[in-house]
Amino acid sequence: MSSPDPSFGWLGTPPGATWPSAHTRLAGDSNPFVAFRHMLWSYYRASTSGWSEERFVDLVRRLDDAVAEVDGRGFRTTPLVFQRDLATALNQAGGIWTKDETGNVSGTHKARHLFGLALHLAVDEVPTDTPLAISSCGNAALAAAVVARAAGRPLAVHVPTWADSAVLDRLHDLGAEVRTCERRDGESGDPCLLRFRELVAEGAVPFTVQGTEAPWTLDGGRTLGFELIAGLSDRGAQPTRLFVQVGGATLASSTVHALVDAIDLGAIERRPSLIAVQVEGCAPLARAFNRVADAEDPVAALGDADGVHMWPWDSPRSVATGILDDEAYDWRAVVRDMLLGPVPGGPVVTTEADLLEAHRLVHAHTGVLADPTGTAGLAGLLTARRDGCVQHDEEVAILLTGTERS
Repeated sequence: MSSPDPSFGWLGTPPGATWPSAHTRLAGDSNPFVAFRHMLWSYYRASTSGWSEERFVDLVRRLDDAVAEVDGRGFRTTPLVFQRDLATALNQAGGIWTKDETGNVSGTHKARHLFGLALHLAVDEVPTDTPLAISSCGNAALAAAVVARAAGRPLAVHVPTWADSAVLDRLHDLGAEVRTCERRDGESGDPCLLRFRELVAEGAVPFTVQGTEAPWTLDGGRTLGFELIAGLSDRGAQPTRLFVQVGGATLASSTVHALVDAIDLGAIERRPSLIAVQVEGCAPLARAFNRVADAEDPVAALGDADGVHMWPWDSPRSVATGILDDEAYDWRAVVRDMLLGPVPGGPVVTTEADLLEAHRLVHAHTGVLADPTGTAGLAGLLTARRDGCVQHDEEVAILLTGTERS
């Protein structure tokens, strides 16, 4: 089994983890935090602290019920669909599978990470009046506000001066404390992230989807990958490649964790290679991948200090606004898997034209109302096809991750 390796942002597989059988999953609970509880570090940590299985499941159900009261929906297995019309439109004869997260809590995959964090806070018996903190002005902030409200915990959200007013209104409605962060004289770096870190230094708990700030955020995020793997396995599908859009890289890192866990536990014999999709106007992970790949010793290069291979991208810009993180914070596990893993993958830097075309194609041929960030994985496929990196007869999988909000 894989083991924790903090230097690479790697959680590893919990001791004693077991993959649920198809019968157990299909006849059991549709909540992934129940169905895959024996794969979760929160469950392992609860059990080693003397919790019974019933107590942990009860915690999940109570918190999920509270989430449903706040957001109108709780956590359920999200759709995995073989998209015949989309594949036909692209002449992708091997077929295209999509995992649709737009109907998830808060309309995005990011709520999975934060629900997982909330479980760890409950297991650790962190007092409910302890402030939580996040730096975000989009889907992560909205998901954090939903889960924090459900858990009855105070949340401070650090946002830039240009944050969308509709997002700010929703954050206020959810009871979050919104802190607008202006750049201070002589200051370099993201002022929102700096103010967030100052609050954490004062005792707040990082409640974020960045694994570098809150490692347990990867735990809940793994449930997306677990569902994907189980769904593909149940249908006898074996896609060769999985396209994942990358901003801060927590989604990709969590998905890699799930793929490795599934292989280690014998749930699958083959896994797709990971294709990390970035945009021309912001591609720090692709840059880091190329630098590590060109290094004399790539393994040693992965351990180099921050700033050697990963540093802020100048003036990020794209229609896919949700993946404009100027740094891919959780890049090490992703690059290591794509470069040195058992099924080599790599980055794809897609164009604005492909982003717009992917968005149009998804709306026209799937009925999924994802935003340009949510359809960026398909844009990666379009670019990879044109560059000759993917053949038309390959079976591929794509994540549709964020709902259209306007």
